[in-house]
Amino acid sequence: MERTYEGAAALASRATGPLANDIGRFVRSLKEHQYTASVLYIKILHAIAFDRWLEKHRIVSADLDEAHIKRFQSRSRRQRGRTRVATRAREWFDVVHLLQFLRDRGVCRPARLKTTPAEDMAARYAEYLRDQQGLATATIERYATVARQFLARRFGGGPIDLGALRVGDAVDFVRHEGERLHPPALKCVTNALRSFLRCAQYRGEVSAALAAAVPSVAAWATTPALPKAISPDHAQAAIDSCDLRTGVGLRDRAVLLLLARLGLRAHEIISLRLEDCDWTGGHLRVRSKSAREQLLPMPVDVGAAIAAYLQRGRPPSQDRHVFLRSLAPIQALMPGSDAIGRIVRDALKRAGVDAPHRGSHQFRHALAVRMLQQGASLQEIGEVLRHQSPQTTSIYARVDLSALRSLALPWPGGAR
Repeated sequence: MERTYEGAAALASRATGPLANDIGRFVRSLKEHQYTASVLYIKILHAIAFDRWLEKHRIVSADLDEAHIKRFQSRSRRQRGRTRVATRAREWFDVVHLLQFLRDRGVCRPARLKTTPAEDMAARYAEYLRDQQGLATATIERYATVARQFLARRFGGGPIDLGALRVGDAVDFVRHEGERLHPPALKCVTNALRSFLRCAQYRGEVSAALAAAVPSVAAWATTPALPKAISPDHAQAAIDSCDLRTGVGLRDRAVLLLLARLGLRAHEIISLRLEDCDWTGGHLRVRSKSAREQLLPMPVDVGAAIAAYLQRGRPPSQDRHVFLRSLAPIQALMPGSDAIGRIVRDALKRAGVDAPHRGSHQFRHALAVRMLQQGASLQEIGEVLRHQSPQTTSIYARVDLSALRSLALPWPGGAR
């Protein structure tokens, strides 16, 4: 049978087992997510084989889980010779994909995850941060990870009794983490631990003294690290490296311009939706940290780049996010992923730029440095970058060397 969409649909119609009705739906879902016909066909071949095995062993779809897939893969095969490892791995991947599809639609029971009490409590803490505090996804994940590590170190895999926590437990955890982390990373750990204990205090599970006892980490505000900014020439070279004849090139150029002209954070770009683009008013709605929404002016070149991607480069999709993956499944870039960082690294590589820094945040720093050099005040820079604290913006004062030089006192006995 030919490896086309029609061939895959015809193949799916031959299913007679417990998944007979669902495999046809699986075909339509794969097609909607723009899998190629050849890939889709192979997935349906594996789905049909799995369906036949389920029928032979009289297993109903409601009972499916990973254990059945393992048994399916260990079955004896009629073909001559040993099955290639890559083929077996591909079969596992495709059948697991089918299982997830069935779970998403309630055909079979959800995955049964074995979690520890520490993981359960960290998950509830993450819900609190999301629902009550409105923190960014990346911050929630980082804080929940610290909470889980702290609880696991104190209670292991056993039951959690927050009332049994003592000041020494917090100090011991921070000391243990300090042996492997640099001060900036350790400061994030102490902030997360303090936040978790304050949440427990709010619920009446620990005393206020426990959160206050978390040690502080020395991070001198007078000597913050210099911002890692990309040079204007390197930034422009990265933007110009995008191939505007392809959908990926149009997407990447729009992303790079959002970084360079508006200083957006990676997660802000990933979360952009089609309705956030106000083409009449020339504004862009941005979801910043703590779930704040702000309207930013849309520069002409940024608007033109986004429009070009939407008109000529964006794959057809029901997904409302502006920027989508270029490979199947065609959907939004994953929150918390390094998708924007990858776009930056690929652009720098194409442009032949051997920059010391490869992340997306360097464009944000570059925008602030350029504004400072053009005479903008720190308050104005903070407003553009949407900083919540003036102290965050103050690091850029160290970049304006000409202004700082005028404040320096002459060295005693030096040249006049």
